Amino acid sequence: MSDMHPGKSGLFRLSDGRNMLATFALVTTLFLLWGFCNGLIDVLNKHFQSTLHITKYQSGFVQSANYLAYFLMAIPAGLLARRFGYKGGILIGLSLIVIGALWFVAATQFHTYAVFLAGLFILAAGMTCLETVANPYTTVLGSAEKSAARINIAQTFNGVGWILGPVIGGAFIFEGAKNADVNSGLYVPYLGIAIVVAVLLAIFAVSRVPDLQPEEAVEQAGGAARKGLWRTPHFLFGVLAQFMYVSAQSGIFAFFINYVMENQHVSDIVAKDWLGYFGFGLFMLGRLCGSAVVSWAKAHRVLTFYAVVNVVLCGVAMLGGNLGFAAVLGTFFFMSIMFPTIFALGIQGLGPHTKLGSSIIVMSIVGGAIAPPVMGHIADIMSMRVGFFVPMVCFAYIVVYGLIWPKLAGAK
Repeated sequence: MSDMHPGKSGLFRLSDGRNMLATFALVTTLFLLWGFCNGLIDVLNKHFQSTLHITKYQSGFVQSANYLAYFLMAIPAGLLARRFGYKGGILIGLSLIVIGALWFVAATQFHTYAVFLAGLFILAAGMTCLETVANPYTTVLGSAEKSAARINIAQTFNGVGWILGPVIGGAFIFEGAKNADVNSGLYVPYLGIAIVVAVLLAIFAVSRVPDLQPEEAVEQAGGAARKGLWRTPHFLFGVLAQFMYVSAQSGIFAFFINYVMENQHVSDIVAKDWLGYFGFGLFMLGRLCGSAVVSWAKAHRVLTFYAVVNVVLCGVAMLGGNLGFAAVLGTFFFMSIMFPTIFALGIQGLGPHTKLGSSIIVMSIVGGAIAPPVMGHIADIMSMRVGFFVPMVCFAYIVVYGLIWPKLAGAK
């Protein structure tokens, strides 16, 4: 539908004629923020292996601390959003990130793995609030049929954050590791996060963020709003699909540096730059292209095709060598649209259950706490290449979800 006519909903226009583009632009800054924070996390795996002398299996708990917070905080975040609205949920999330970033700055004085993990947990609790609110909020800032396109556009900025995290933050972290105080470089990027988020907190506090309800597309919803969450198959299977996706994503992101060092024989500094520029660069490019693709093609069909490609690419990655390295980079491009697309497909048509449903889908991000230790254990006893069997299985399930989504949703 056109975005130019009052009374007709469109990409950023509601059916009552209100244009939500300015609100959408403000909310996308949150996607950039948590992308940057998550990009930093993937650098910490290799950093702690070197500075704290831990195994790949143990370093996988960096992701576990992060994604466990998503599991534990998602429902409380959803309840807070229902109680205080979208704006209230955003303010709470930003406040927790400031606290977590300052905790992490203080943790550099202790050099204890558990203290660092605690800081990551607090940060992730704040990011959980933001994701629980911001993801579904983008889906209501215009027409229901364009929800997948909007969330993919917002997630493109998330991809920019993923690039900046390892490139900018990683530079401080790895350079600091060369000093006598091997963790001295850690405080700089997290102090910067605390300052920037404090400014964002002030901006959101004085901005207008209306608490909107979804404009349901009845012909696409399949009556999910009337049936309730637990009798809505496309939602229930979507929760598991998101669990599988985040498992695959976190495993690939966490051990990209290890894979590159093992197969391409380069330093950790070079590998982290490749992660930022090439890996996350392709990730962002994939979201840019994906935003356009899901605007004209059925979202579930795009999801299916991308997942099939990634099953093949993970299989090639297990072979190693230059071809395996190229395949690993390819997974970044083809996994790029999966999180927002699964999210949009899962909550489509939930009506008054949208905020709770969003919370439960965010809870499924706990999959990211499980795959990295499993992949790390496989790498410790076999090789990093073999570990890519784990994301290959995860992508295979997403293929199935994409194929059967129309039947599950009762969509035309």
